[in-house]
Amino acid sequence: MLLRTFGWSFAVTALGLVAAVFYGGWTAFGIVAILSILEISLSFDNAVVNAGILKKMNAFWQKIFLTVGILIAVFGMRLVFPVVIVAISAQLGPIEAVDLALTDKDRYQELVTDAHPSIAAFGGMFLLMIFLDFIFEDRDIKWLAWLERPLAKLGKVDMLSVCIALIVLLVSAITFGAHAHQHGGAHADKAETVLLAGIAGLITYMIVGGLSGYFEDKLEEEEEREHEEEEAAARTGKPKSAVKLAGKAAFFMFLYLEVLDASFSFDGVIGAFAITNDIVLMALGLGIGAMYVRSLTVYLVRQGTLDDYVYLEHGAHYAIGALSIILLVTIQYEIHEIITGLVGVILIAWSFWSSVRRNRAQAAAGGDGDQEKAEVSSGV
Repeated sequence: MLLRTFGWSFAVTALGLVAAVFYGGWTAFGIVAILSILEISLSFDNAVVNAGILKKMNAFWQKIFLTVGILIAVFGMRLVFPVVIVAISAQLGPIEAVDLALTDKDRYQELVTDAHPSIAAFGGMFLLMIFLDFIFEDRDIKWLAWLERPLAKLGKVDMLSVCIALIVLLVSAITFGAHAHQHGGAHADKAETVLLAGIAGLITYMIVGGLSGYFEDKLEEEEEREHEEEEAAARTGKPKSAVKLAGKAAFFMFLYLEVLDASFSFDGVIGAFAITNDIVLMALGLGIGAMYVRSLTVYLVRQGTLDDYVYLEHGAHYAIGALSIILLVTIQYEIHEIITGLVGVILIAWSFWSSVRRNRAQAAAGGDGDQEKAEVSSGV
């Protein structure tokens, strides 16, 4: 079962790591490995969300999502998008950007380094908004309860996450601006660049969030209608329909999944810039990670158990929050890519272990202990 589901992912991992060694030696191997782990750790909650929606769809739409949908969102966003973002920020044509990355790595590195403040500000704001919206939402399941309870109460204030994000952006721009003006020269206008790029990242997040919310509302309407039809069928004595969602409802689910996939994959792409500016290594690392999104989604749907490790989603979002701060800090200071990669891995591992301890505590209490006891038992 495991080999059948993850076989292609294992094969792509092996090929990608071998290609990395041939391309840039063992240093490249290490960077690709870190990128792969980062992408997989950030994609786990993506796979959980995908599987939760995908299991409601019929076989035809499941197949569409796992072929056409994965091709668009995974390979399109993770492999093509890095080329586009570099081309735009460095003011190059896409073909010229790829050619430069392959033939003149030093010049390419120079161009990307010059564009790094705008990339970091754009990505940092996008990721920060994902993190803030997550921690300000009142959830039934809380991981770090001592922190998440007061934040959930604060989250009732309208537009709080946007206000905090804008304050963080202003501080970043002013701090970087002061640093740039001390050095003078061509870098003196970078504060304005950081501010504009950060606002663009905020707008991008709000558009993606708006689309996701629209499709989610459509899904809820369709599910409510289906529930009413089932109740009507039960009253008339007809057997309850076992057919999974198809047609219009499944189409909206497909669109919703595509928007979600795009936003999740964007995390990995932007996070990758905090680790390396080499587009070849980025493509290899994100490509490997992208395969595990598909495999994890299929595995979770086939197993039918999505709620075993309830804190993993929290861990992934805290990793996103850490990445956003790291990206903003790298506007002015250099942070080693190993530190960046390990922060995410440690948070995911911690949330996984907390989930395991929670499950053990519930099992010891008879499988139906209350939430508070489980949180205390998990060490949070």
